[in-house]
Amino acid sequence: MSAECFLDTNVLVYAVSAHPVDADKKAKAVELIRTTDFGLSTQVFQEFYVTVTRKIAIPMSVPKAVAFLDELRTFPNVPIDYALVLEGIEASQRYKISYWDGAILAAATSLGCRILYSEDFNHGQLYGTIRAVNPFVADEPKGNARH
Repeated sequence: MSAECFLDTNVLVYAVSAHPVDADKKAKAVELIRTTDFGLSTQVFQEFYVTVTRKIAIPMSVPKAVAFLDELRTFPNVPIDYALVLEGIEASQRYKISYWDGAILAAATSLGCRILYSEDFNHGQLYGTIRAVNPFVADEPKGNARH
């Protein structure tokens, strides 16, 4: 199981946002989902569900959120296990970031990703072999197109 890129939760949230303020970010997020070879983690699934059903300005219904997740389950997905927790802790200590962001890096690393699309990391920074890219601030080369 491998992927060129890893999509953080915020990319998925923008992809389904119904708020007019998010229109540009939504378009970019949908483009990433349609055109990149990406992977996810169960952490991203969990964060997505909580965010879109409870925390955004125009929440999704539970059935719609689950249907969206169901579409994503066919992509490479890293489950949370004890080894990933330890790797997340290590990454959080090494890079002085939250545990949750460390776990995202650990999952992306386990999939062999070279790019992490997220607005929560320092744009352009290398975290080991993974480059963080905020797709909402600049036109960046996207990962390899899906075949």
